[in-house]
Amino acid sequence: MTRSLHVVPDPVNAPRHGRHRAAADTSIAVPSSGTVLALRSIPVIGWLFLIVGVVRPFRARWLRVAFWIDVVLSVGVHAAQIPAARKVAAERGISGRRAAVMTMLLGATWWKTLGEGEQ
Repeated sequence: MTRSLHVVPDPVNAPRHGRHRAAADTSIAVPSSGTVLALRSIPVIGWLFLIVGVVRPFRARWLRVAFWIDVVLSVGVHAAQIPAARKVAAERGISGRRAAVMTMLLGATWWKTLGEGEQ
């Protein structure tokens, strides 16, 4: 009994025929406005969780841990995204101030989906 070998093409070393491989192989799916809205609601829920935690501190240890994780994500990570958001917003004629405020509120769900949902 002989076994046949199935040869799988090597995408790294495959001939490109003069085209950039990434441009030929990638397709970007544009999210619907409903998807964008759902994604943007996640950071808003995070901010609401922080407000509740400040107004009435959590007693359960796991909620306190979740609170501090949310602080790092909502404040630290969103703030770190502002330079990238300002660059993307400037390309679309949006002010740097608005980009900073919206990025602090919605994070990457705002600036990475510019043009797909409500701005």
